[in-house]
Amino acid sequence: MNNLGLPPIIQGGMGAAVSSWYLARTVANEGQLGVVSGTALETVVTRRLQNGDEGGHMQEALAHFPYPEVAEEILAKFYKPEGRQGKPFRPMRRLSLDAHKEHDQLAVASNFVEVWLAKQSGNGKVGINFLEKLQTATPAALYGAMLAGVDAILMGAGIPREIPKLMTDFSQGKPGQLSIDSDRPAGMAAPILEFNPLESFGKAPELPRPAFLAIVTAEVLASYLARDEITRPDGFVVEHFMAGGHNAPPRKLQDTETGYGPKDEANIPKVADVGLPFWLAGGRATPESVADAVALGAEGVQVGSLFALSNESGLLPEYREQMLQAAREGNLRVRTDHRASPTGFPFKVVDLPGTIGDAEVYKARPRLCDLGYLRSSHIDEAGKVSYRCAAEPDSPYLKKGGEEEDLAARICLCNGLVAAVGLGQERPDGYKEAPLLTLGATTSDVEGMLKDFPTGWSAVDVVNRLKSGLPVGVNA
Repeated sequence: MNNLGLPPIIQGGMGAAVSSWYLARTVANEGQLGVVSGTALETVVTRRLQNGDEGGHMQEALAHFPYPEVAEEILAKFYKPEGRQGKPFRPMRRLSLDAHKEHDQLAVASNFVEVWLAKQSGNGKVGINFLEKLQTATPAALYGAMLAGVDAILMGAGIPREIPKLMTDFSQGKPGQLSIDSDRPAGMAAPILEFNPLESFGKAPELPRPAFLAIVTAEVLASYLARDEITRPDGFVVEHFMAGGHNAPPRKLQDTETGYGPKDEANIPKVADVGLPFWLAGGRATPESVADAVALGAEGVQVGSLFALSNESGLLPEYREQMLQAAREGNLRVRTDHRASPTGFPFKVVDLPGTIGDAEVYKARPRLCDLGYLRSSHIDEAGKVSYRCAAEPDSPYLKKGGEEEDLAARICLCNGLVAAVGLGQERPDGYKEAPLLTLGATTSDVEGMLKDFPTGWSAVDVVNRLKSGLPVGVNA
């Protein structure tokens, strides 16, 4: 085992609660790194509470939150013992550049809840995955995960240069700051978002500092982050463009099925030369690819799709079974969509009837943006801030200075992803959000798994399959 104490198999942090606490706890219990998704957890946790909190897990975790008065306020506001009785989920405050004490408290508590539940595996290692693109969500969410004793932070979809210092400051009981990428006039400094635990909770204890793994796609970024101790992570996950979810844009859009080409392949020997532990991700879900990764100098692999399709996944069983049946028939299709995400990053979309990946379902959805996690901020010469998302209705987007060409073919990722785990909004007019599903593009891995497990599999089955590829002597 490496000097970080992290195992060779990392379960990917997928979707919004696809990598749920239950999946992560199962993987951690097998001695590997179970990872929860840190995306939109305040929405996920409060909607679970509004649905009646089946099993009482949210309440159990909140009972261990170190600030009981905050936990009580959250329960009083969101917990509905009998469920919603057909009513829509309660609206949430959207993220902005302005710190908001109540929302920060909720974000801290929600991330605490998910990590705390996963950590009940005992001595197993638990990580949390954040998107660098969701900067305004990061400081409070990160603090909540650290408060629960998370073992590793994983972050991609951007350049997470400020995360190591943010983690160090929180571990020392200090306020943490993050520069927010904003469209702003030349010469204007980037806005700073601060989270101060002392202001939110009245105390700021020192906390264990977890390991930080930056998710990168190229040796150049790994080298850049590692050269300065302020930006240096503890290790890397080197992600291939075949991985699910968001991908880094290609260096130059190619006339290929994915839009990527040979220049988008990471130079693994040069990553190894950086001198930090690393794991390989994207199309690494077979025993042979695990052995190959270790031979290249990696500690092991990160795998998403096989865990997303496991019995313990947060995906609703009907969507999981739809994808498995499509794979059984050789019809599982995952496309790299360079327009879908409002972030401008390519996104892997599963083409499946009844989902937002279905063109007719996409066309039937009214354009709206009520969760707003992917909104970008824009500051004018007078310092006035506006927010826009390319998946919101056309008129307000254009009035706020957006370009018309940015609107075409965008998908509301926020609502689609939470719908995939059974937490989609049911609107007063009767419209119910359809799910957005994502997997890695190497569907042959799924088809190969089905040969051994034709009716489906558990997360333990995936762990055992991957471990079988580890060379003798590698500590699994």
